[in-house]
Amino acid sequence: MRRTTPPRPLDVTAVFPELAPMAHQAIRLHPRPGSPTPHDSSAGGPLLWPADEPWPHCDESHEWHDEQEDEWHEGPNPMLPVVQLYVRDVPLLQPPGQADLLQVLWCPFEHEPDYKPPTALFWRSAAHVTDVLATPPGPSAVEYDEYVPEPCVLAPEQVTEYPHHMELSEELQQKLGDWSRWQAAGAGVDSSYAPCPKSFYTDELSVAPGWKVAGCPPWGLTDPVARLCTICCAKMKPLLTIASYEWDGSNHGWVPYEDQALAAVARSGVANSPRVQISKGNHLQLYVCPESSDHPHTDLIQ
Repeated sequence: MRRTTPPRPLDVTAVFPELAPMAHQAIRLHPRPGSPTPHDSSAGGPLLWPADEPWPHCDESHEWHDEQEDEWHEGPNPMLPVVQLYVRDVPLLQPPGQADLLQVLWCPFEHEPDYKPPTALFWRSAAHVTDVLATPPGPSAVEYDEYVPEPCVLAPEQVTEYPHHMELSEELQQKLGDWSRWQAAGAGVDSSYAPCPKSFYTDELSVAPGWKVAGCPPWGLTDPVARLCTICCAKMKPLLTIASYEWDGSNHGWVPYEDQALAAVARSGVANSPRVQISKGNHLQLYVCPESSDHPHTDLIQ
């Protein structure tokens, strides 16, 4: 499977050279329906999990009803696979040591105080997994079906991003809001953005939407805030964005060529193949410490 993001309407660094050193590389994952195996990169697919390694559980309190026993139970909840990424497919991962595989799981509940699904992150060497767990435990309870991803194959694609406008200096933000500078850029500028020139940058030129590795955070729900490692206080870096949609009405320019015909069909579902909804339509970002993979990761809803 292949997905190809159309080129941006113009080279934003030609209009605003200050942005050139701020470029970031990201890998759009483009999850689409499929039947992945444990040996594939996937969203919601089976994991290459060692048979002799305990399956991760969320240890917070959960209640569920056993219909066969007609009883209520309470206890830990087995976690669900969210994404599995092989470095051969996603070279921007930069794994620790000899690892070449990232696995992310979560609990399909929104837990307090932030009302988001707790996540678990594992790096491993695929070559060391010789006996794969055939039947991992499913969750005892699911609060929202939107946290049970549909199995999807991936079509990783590297793109260039620039920081969200809220991360830029006040001076540069003022320049982005000057419509005359955009007009001088030529035919690539969408004139419908004249009342709000800054939105042209935000929607079409800066942060790619959808599931992705690395890149720039899609701020908006909150102002930009640095994520600091709880162990060493280093500024953490974006690892993974788990999105509620691949695009919406404001950023259709990011729809891959291969999806444009289907994207034009109402309710086709292609903009959210994993059927995941984060906190009613937001995105969950995972961050890791650049100093040590042993330091705990953190997350943020945007």
